[in-house]
Amino acid sequence: MLERTAHSNGLVTYQSPLLAGRGVVHAFSTRIGGVSLPPFDSLNLGNAQEGPQDAPGNLEENFRRLQEALDVPDHLRAWVRQVHGRMVELLEPEPENEYAESVEAEIRDRFAGQTAADAMVSTVSRVLLTIRVADCVPILLASADGKIVAAVHAGWRGVIGNIAAKAVRTLHEVGAAPEKLFAAIGPCISLEHFAVGPEVAAEFYGHDLSECVSKAFCANPHVDLQRAVRIQLRRAGMAEERIDGHSVCTYRDQADFFSHRRDQGKTGRLAALIGARR
Repeated sequence: MLERTAHSNGLVTYQSPLLAGRGVVHAFSTRIGGVSLPPFDSLNLGNAQEGPQDAPGNLEENFRRLQEALDVPDHLRAWVRQVHGRMVELLEPEPENEYAESVEAEIRDRFAGQTAADAMVSTVSRVLLTIRVADCVPILLASADGKIVAAVHAGWRGVIGNIAAKAVRTLHEVGAAPEKLFAAIGPCISLEHFAVGPEVAAEFYGHDLSECVSKAFCANPHVDLQRAVRIQLRRAGMAEERIDGHSVCTYRDQADFFSHRRDQGKTGRLAALIGARR
């Protein structure tokens, strides 16, 4: 189960004991400890494509504070343009060159928001893979030795596309067998608050995820995204005891989290970060 951590600089994050045991730097952010003003108060780490926008300087300062809290101020951040798809991008060092100018150039050229994707896999240390959410599911994965990591963004479309399993396959291709992986599923919207239309529920039924659909709350079906991701990770070859989860909800727990659905789009973004062990 994820653990809530209060840092000395005022930030609060959630971290995974399983990933911490692999020696990888990682965190799921909350909205606590930043400089942004309402409706982005206060640790906002991203803007929606449309609607109200937080100042870029606020985002940079908030990321600086987050990296300070994690004691990795020198790490480079890598991120993609998230499109609710199932593309996985791979960041690898040049042969016999763990970290060099070529890595920095590749991040500037491909991993500073230019590339359309929803997951990243990396074997490069001193780089923080970063995805951003505000109800969708953030997933962090690491090999047993912590030297291969992944960050995944999964909304309901990404879950239907089984992006979590595709990330596991990519990790396997670069040397991390599924049965030896560790994963943490980060804060997201809960079953109770994720009502969907019948057409979305039908997608879950059609992809063998019927146990994640419930009609216990109201006439509309509700979907348990965290449960769906956990099922898909197990089907991809991971062991249940190697998957960390949580009992929080981005919609319900307003003091800790941004929520696109609760705040009708006028809100900030949380981040999930992970870096490979040196």
